[in-house]
Amino acid sequence: MAETKIIDGKAFAENLCGQIAAEVGALKPHGIPGLAVVLVGEDPASAVYVRNKARQTIAAGMNSFEHRLPASLSEDNLIALIGQLNRDHSVHGILVQLPLPPQISADKVLAAIDPTKDVDGFHVVNAGRLATGLPALVPCTPLGCTMLLKSIIPNMRGLKAVVIGRSNIVGKPMAQLLLQQDCTVVMAHSRTRNIAEECRQADILIAAVGRPQMIRGNWIKPGAAVIDVGINRVDGGNGKSKLVGDVAFDEALGIAGYITPVPGGVGPMTIACLLQNTVTAFKAQRLTQA
Repeated sequence: MAETKIIDGKAFAENLCGQIAAEVGALKPHGIPGLAVVLVGEDPASAVYVRNKARQTIAAGMNSFEHRLPASLSEDNLIALIGQLNRDHSVHGILVQLPLPPQISADKVLAAIDPTKDVDGFHVVNAGRLATGLPALVPCTPLGCTMLLKSIIPNMRGLKAVVIGRSNIVGKPMAQLLLQQDCTVVMAHSRTRNIAEECRQADILIAAVGRPQMIRGNWIKPGAAVIDVGINRVDGGNGKSKLVGDVAFDEALGIAGYITPVPGGVGPMTIACLLQNTVTAFKAQRLTQA
């Protein structure tokens, strides 16, 4: 049985945050990057996530602007706030935490964000720029996955990559980023026939389907690089829950060449890449205007 190398996303993200903090320091003559995070309602997981984003934004030397709003907020009022943030020159990145309450259309809200401040990379302008190979703000999770992959496979040219999941947040942008690396990309999803066989042909396997341990060990090509985007809370016994990915991690050990753990793999990269996108947005707004 071959040894599987664990990709330490936590250590990679800490190193990246250190580099970002140094860059923010070097940019001070031009100003301080500012990130505005908008949270509507009191979803506990979202609240924790927003708190972590604010803490790491400040730790990197950037300005953090939090807007916590009641779950009863109207769509018009939220869009009006986004308009204010679009016009605020101290704000260089805007992130609206999803999910939103049912009376608010996420599509309308995301469309209202200035594409140059869209640090989540969800605006259709950024999606279109990414799809056509133009510079774009890229969704944070796929960006983090790509960084982890490049750290273990600097040259991915010609490798077969299978992406399981076709969401606008992870699956589709991940496929575009892999195409930019000259991979041969297959997008698999819930309607894919013989999905296990597709996975067995993958040199690079991206699991982003949101189903606990769906990808079994015998679905993995020996030596493949496996990036597990899934974060699923399941019963851990004794009345406690635990986090697992979309890949059956224990089964993958000894088969995969590389794998990200859950937790401690892709998760920490998402916030680090949000900070990276904020710096990228700041430079595009400030340095191109100088």
